[in-house]
Amino acid sequence: MAARRSGQTEARSTRVLAALLCLTIASGCSQVGDYQRPSSHIPPKWQQGEAADGAPRATQIEWRTFFQDPRLQALITEALEHNNDLKIALARVAETRAQYQIASADRLPSANLSGSRTKSKIPAAFTGNDRPVTTERDEFSLTAVSFELDFWGRVSNLSEAARAGYLASESASRALRISLIAEVANLYFTLLELGERTSITRTTIESRKRNRDLIRRGMELGAAARSDFLMAAGALHSAQGELAILENQQAATEHALALLVGKPHGEMPPGRSLDEQDVRNDLAPGLPSEVLYARPDVIAAENRLKEAHANVGAARAAFLPRILLTAALGLASPTLARLFAPGSGNWTFQPSLSMPLFDGGRTAAFEDVAEARKNSAVADYEKTIQQAFREVADLLSSRASLAEQRQASEAMSKAYRERLIVSEVRFKSGSASYLEVLDAQRELFAQQQAAVQIRRAQLSTAAQLYKALGGGDTP
Repeated sequence: MAARRSGQTEARSTRVLAALLCLTIASGCSQVGDYQRPSSHIPPKWQQGEAADGAPRATQIEWRTFFQDPRLQALITEALEHNNDLKIALARVAETRAQYQIASADRLPSANLSGSRTKSKIPAAFTGNDRPVTTERDEFSLTAVSFELDFWGRVSNLSEAARAGYLASESASRALRISLIAEVANLYFTLLELGERTSITRTTIESRKRNRDLIRRGMELGAAARSDFLMAAGALHSAQGELAILENQQAATEHALALLVGKPHGEMPPGRSLDEQDVRNDLAPGLPSEVLYARPDVIAAENRLKEAHANVGAARAAFLPRILLTAALGLASPTLARLFAPGSGNWTFQPSLSMPLFDGGRTAAFEDVAEARKNSAVADYEKTIQQAFREVADLLSSRASLAEQRQASEAMSKAYRERLIVSEVRFKSGSASYLEVLDAQRELFAQQQAAVQIRRAQLSTAAQLYKALGGGDTP
């Protein structure tokens, strides 16, 4: 009797030790630790410093408020509805949302309701009594199919990975939406710039035609030299060549804008000129840590990292036993009339346990793949946030530089215009050659073109900075 009690004790101790060993292995293999955001190593503030007191944050301004040109608003609205890249991104969001729902469903038991009727006949030659035997069986059952007890977190990690993938695609679509708004604005401002430069060039061509004709008449009367006529004609042809280049650039920009919008734009409300664009150029940059971590592209990169982190946990859990439960509860009888009679109930309970012992290194390779993808996601996240910091820093620097350039450009335009007037007076009085007038015309023309380009660059920088600081998305 004592020997039997001792054997039971030893058996019980063996089971306890085996259970503890399994738990120890599980704790060592399934734990990947809580997710920790990698260090970004970004400076605590921008080199350009903060904006003036009371300057608005980009995230506090809706894009319709920031871009007030009615024509530009109509183009952005069309692009948000018809742009094909945005349609692809939204379809990707819907796909990952469905994948997350599929993965989440694995965390719950599935149930099937089924009914069947079976009728079979055994020939007389096989019954042993020279009589055929006919059997019938009717069943009606509710079955819970293969529900996995997620002790090691394999299913939950797969579900979390699918959720992170969905959030990453959703943030990526928001980033694309904001970028699309800024790019439409940039192309629209470029189109306005080319339109104004084309108008300046046409005006210059008309002026140079008058000068050429005036010098021709003077040459016919002997009051002007042929060299002056040739210089005037050369200046005219140069302006005509510049006009052809600008018209080609204008057409290419219109084509690019139509591609972004996604459809040929028909009737549009009237727009504003470059100087009439009421775009704020004093957005507050905020702190780098506040701005960058709220950008959709950075959020998407971090969610991809979370997805990779969860996949590592699922890969490690694959080394541990999987416990599946299958249960069925139903009714069965030899005839349909007695299906619901007393004593027709039946049930089945089928637990199963499986654990990989040898698979040629497949499970270990899956873990290596998950680890490699996690390392890649870490590098991608760090690269994304560093690029985001550089983008904002570059735009802040450009904003300050362009403000100074515009002041200098306005002063230069005024000086070149006065110089042209003086040169024309000196030429008409005979105290200067036409070369002096021609130089003054060229300098004024170039400066007028540069002034328009600087104004467009200011507007484009403001639009890109608005996007880089997290604005543009509809709340």
